[in-house]
Amino acid sequence: MTQPARAPRADSTHVDETIESIRRLHAEHQVRASLQQRAVARITATIARPGIALAVALAVAGWIGLNAALTLNRLPTIDPPPFAWLQGAMTLGSLLLVLLVLGAQKHEDELDQKRELLTLELAILSERKAAKMIRLLEELRRDSPQIHDRRDHEAEAMAQPANPQSVLDAIEKAR
Repeated sequence: MTQPARAPRADSTHVDETIESIRRLHAEHQVRASLQQRAVARITATIARPGIALAVALAVAGWIGLNAALTLNRLPTIDPPPFAWLQGAMTLGSLLLVLLVLGAQKHEDELDQKRELLTLELAILSERKAAKMIRLLEELRRDSPQIHDRRDHEAEAMAQPANPQSVLDAIEKAR
């Protein structure tokens, strides 16, 4: 059974271009990643699964159970309570996990910084475009014989693009 053909979306070109730009940003970020960064990403992705937490819990329970069973049968235990080897292994595992997560987070922070910069640049560009459109509309209003000419102070102010440095200064002053 064939699906009926869908009408193309009116915004499909812009949406597709945006999705492609984001995909490219992510792909370039992955290409620039070092071999170690890719390995850390794979390891943390594997460790982050719920099954790993269950496996660790079962391993700890098995370790304690094995040592308890050996103690009950009066056999020499591998790691008698308070389970110093288990504590050492868990401490080492925790340290390695923290280092892996920090390494992966550092790599992801680089991508986040690129996204933030891109968002800021697009916001500034959009603000400039909006100011230009207001200037053009005001010019059209002044030049059109059918529209009564009047002075709009708010439109005049909005027609000027914001100075990013003055916005930053105002934010700093407000702190």
